[in-house]
Amino acid sequence: MYFLLPSFAFLLCIALTPLVRCLASKKGWVAHPTKDRWHQKPTALMGGIAIYIAIALPLFIKADFAPMAGILTGAPKTISNMSFTAVLLIGVTVIFLLGLLDDFINIKPHTKLVGQILVASFTTFLGFRLHWLSSMTLDTLLSIVWIVGITNAFNLIDNMDGLCSGIGLIAAAFLAVIFCGFSSSACQTTLIVAAPLAAFLFYNFSPASIFMGDSGSLIIGYSISVLALYFAQMHAITPMAAYSVPVLALMVPILDTTLVTLIRILSGRKASMGGKDHTSHRLVLMGLSERGAVMFLYLTGITSGFAALFVSRSDSMTSPAVIIPVILAFLLMGIYLAQLRVYPEKEFSLLRDHSYTPVLMELTHKKQILLVILDFALVAFSYYLAYRLRFNESEFVKFFTPFLQSLPAIIACKMLIFFILGVYRGIWGCMSTNDVFVYLKASSLATILSVVVVTYIYRFEGFSKGVFVIDWLLTTSLLLGTRGSFRFFQDTLKRKTLCGPGIFIYGAGRGGEILLREFLNNKRLGMKPLGFIDDDDLKTGKKLMGYTVLGKYKDIPKLVAKYRPGGLVISFNHMTRNTLSTISSDCSKYDMFVKKFVIHLKDVEEP
Repeated sequence: MYFLLPSFAFLLCIALTPLVRCLASKKGWVAHPTKDRWHQKPTALMGGIAIYIAIALPLFIKADFAPMAGILTGAPKTISNMSFTAVLLIGVTVIFLLGLLDDFINIKPHTKLVGQILVASFTTFLGFRLHWLSSMTLDTLLSIVWIVGITNAFNLIDNMDGLCSGIGLIAAAFLAVIFCGFSSSACQTTLIVAAPLAAFLFYNFSPASIFMGDSGSLIIGYSISVLALYFAQMHAITPMAAYSVPVLALMVPILDTTLVTLIRILSGRKASMGGKDHTSHRLVLMGLSERGAVMFLYLTGITSGFAALFVSRSDSMTSPAVIIPVILAFLLMGIYLAQLRVYPEKEFSLLRDHSYTPVLMELTHKKQILLVILDFALVAFSYYLAYRLRFNESEFVKFFTPFLQSLPAIIACKMLIFFILGVYRGIWGCMSTNDVFVYLKASSLATILSVVVVTYIYRFEGFSKGVFVIDWLLTTSLLLGTRGSFRFFQDTLKRKTLCGPGIFIYGAGRGGEILLREFLNNKRLGMKPLGFIDDDDLKTGKKLMGYTVLGKYKDIPKLVAKYRPGGLVISFNHMTRNTLSTISSDCSKYDMFVKKFVIHLKDVEEP
């Protein structure tokens, strides 16, 4: 009986979606490709009708409306006497009608927002709140903002085949597992929401044969926002779980909405307008396929879902060991993706024309400020995690006071050494062997200074040597890892966004390495390296800076047939005129241009 209603919801959506698709095609309810949309062919709309019916009917069977009738006659509004399923059903119905109206007549954004606020207010009026703040007034307002925000977040991520339904399914599935340990009824309700999303994904995954429209995405957003809200107010959970689980379970839509909204505002665009500037679109711009971008976000959602599951089962002292890395990872991901220029340069008018431009430009271009903030978090987290790894739960409680007392001193010592040794004098995205030695030296000296300070102040009483060894390992790893990730991202971005005719680089030596770096760093050249050719047998099959030595010059005929290059660029100088003439003649047979890489140093002529 427990899985009967979720199974019914799944089968209902499986059966109804093709019928809705057929009806949409006959009625002309079709989304045509546009400049600011991602799909390339006309696709049926109104899939949200199937999703709504598949969710609403099982909820109606399960719901108990008697408590609500009592409240309308003056009974107190408490969770104990309120049917959560009935509230969810009424809210889903109203939000579905709002979305359906928008799908048909395209209502104005502020009208849709007013409707969402009314639904959210109705939900909180019946007693469902986040319980994050002690002030009931502020907590009620925050709960309304939460419901409206998450509802719109799912509406925004409905921009690529299978993304909204898939992310919604992942979030609902993890919430169902989380509810298993607290409320079987809430778990079943969550499965009723998840099951139709799984069914709809069969038709909505790339290449999608039907879109859900606002009537579907708003349902998903509202349902999951209320489910997460319901978890936050359960009495059996820890305060840390109440705050973090709802956020962790919904990190993907939260990241996308925050990123898109901020960048649109800073670029002088309306936050409500569509565009190819979402997280998924930026991943495609980096070189992933459409499916690859969606699967990457699925994996990201699953990772944060597991983090939410861990936190829901852990105490408040253990939870930060998972919460902090996940939050930092998403923060770095947002910083990386925000650097991709999606809009034309002229559209960044807001950054140039307003008084707060210097602050924004400082944060955008002089990224050492961000590095300082990042290292502050990494230092504190490393010291905390060292204690958690060194001691079990009961021992950690005993050592928690020394940890708190010494944390400010540890942060001060490490940040001071980082500054003195030049950790923040490097260039964002660049990391050489010398930089690695600087980071190792800075981390080691910072740990030594920390031990000296702790010994001087506390005589090392109540402290463990093992904690500082673990702390050094963690700090060093995170310091190198974050800087390495900056370099990796910049390098990947350069490689994935190269455009122009594909070319072979002739010569896999020092000149070839310099030439490849120039191609990667100078997009104005308009060429895309495919790999190297080199007449040294020992180099064939090897890689230089990630590009393979494909073969020797005599292998060009078969390499041309396989890679279809547009040209050949010679990276070395010791070549006779006759050889150059022969190469040019050979390449002309395959419609390939030939160029030679030369570096000239010229005197600057005086005006």
